[in-house]
Amino acid sequence: MDWLANINDAINGVVWGIPMLVLLVGAGLVLSIMTKFIQFRKFGYAMRNTLGKIFKGHTAGKGEVTPFQAVTTALAATVGTGNISGVIAAVTLGGPGSIFWLWITALIGMCTKFSEVVLAIRFRERNKDGDWVGGPMYYIKNGLGKKWNWLAILFCIFGALAAFGIGNAVQVNNITDAVNSAILAFSPSFGGATVVNWVIGVIIAIIIGITLIGGIKRLGSVTEKLVPFMSVIYILACLIVIIGHIGSIGKVFGSIFQYAFQPQAVIGGAAGAAIKMCITWGVKRGVFSNEAGLGSAPIAHAASSETNPVKQGLYGIFEVFMDTIVICSLTGLTILSAFYSGGVSWEYGVKGGNSIISGAFGTIMGNKLGAIIIAVAISLFALSTILSWALYGSRCCEYIFKTTKCIKPYYVIFIIITLVGCQMGSGLAWDIADTLNGLMAIPNLVALLGLSGIVVKLVKDHFNNKSPEKLK
Repeated sequence: MDWLANINDAINGVVWGIPMLVLLVGAGLVLSIMTKFIQFRKFGYAMRNTLGKIFKGHTAGKGEVTPFQAVTTALAATVGTGNISGVIAAVTLGGPGSIFWLWITALIGMCTKFSEVVLAIRFRERNKDGDWVGGPMYYIKNGLGKKWNWLAILFCIFGALAAFGIGNAVQVNNITDAVNSAILAFSPSFGGATVVNWVIGVIIAIIIGITLIGGIKRLGSVTEKLVPFMSVIYILACLIVIIGHIGSIGKVFGSIFQYAFQPQAVIGGAAGAAIKMCITWGVKRGVFSNEAGLGSAPIAHAASSETNPVKQGLYGIFEVFMDTIVICSLTGLTILSAFYSGGVSWEYGVKGGNSIISGAFGTIMGNKLGAIIIAVAISLFALSTILSWALYGSRCCEYIFKTTKCIKPYYVIFIIITLVGCQMGSGLAWDIADTLNGLMAIPNLVALLGLSGIVVKLVKDHFNNKSPEKLK
């Protein structure tokens, strides 16, 4: 696969160059300024009306899910291996300072995701089966106008392909790595990884098939139970390690802020090259994790029974906050606290694997238990991501071919990719996913900037009591 890797490297170098980073962060800044930084100004309001209403009963009609199921479906896609493996890659390749830039990306991305969700509800439509469908392709067509439909098609092509990478091959590969690492913790001489990988691939394929047959409502039902469970387990495990190494927490935060602007002191190289690497990895892994700007999550939110765009948009703020500011930060703090306590080590500039986080857990819980926790966490995170991205890819496919008849064939290909992914090298899988992420973000960001005025108007109407369904 050397030829594929070479082609991808060439495209990736362009897609994730300085212009792309400027577009991602710049679009978020523009939206933040235009909405008067709603993600900060109304943060308490957003948390009260999202997290504070999680356990409130909701009903959903045919072809739709409850607002909470919509956000857990989106969170199922965003809270994935990027929260673990992605953060490890950012720290080992970009240094501790990459966590700072990951935070910046998330703080700006909260407004980007809010705007995406608002537009998804505003411009969604019913398909022939009676399901709510929406996302960038629909707010491009219905918002920018039909003359921009080529941009919607472009997004869907990249989105349908990205689902095979970010939402499938990468996730399956991380499950196999984590499970094999856990087995090696108990049996160092284990040599049956290939067989285990195939078994994992088949099991995941079966789970995907059973879930997807039930459509959006079954997917929402699964994710609303899976996401809170897996998040709580992982958060508690990280807190145990961080508290266990509480004496090093000062060094951890000191290194994050110091090396955000002086990364060459850690990873070497010229100052300009090092700072570029630090920012790039922080932004790339931030976007890979929370997906703000990619245009993926709005596809899930569009299926919500909620009719008020701003009310559902608040879940976008909550989503990025929970994914990156909470879960990604905990991963970074866990491995850095263990590092400064002398429990784990790695070579900066060389991409680290999941053994780093399992080793960090092992410093407090023992190596075997640490490996098991990581294997379970990554498996649940990755599985939930796979399920949600199957939906995203199928919606993109549906838009391209203008029929729901293409969905089942797409699912078949998706399941085949699952079996391929369980044997694919992790480096190539991550690199391809990175490239596709960047490509699908471009049409979405163009649409967000073009429709930013509509977002501002909807926000003003909502908070000026002009919305008939304003929150109480």
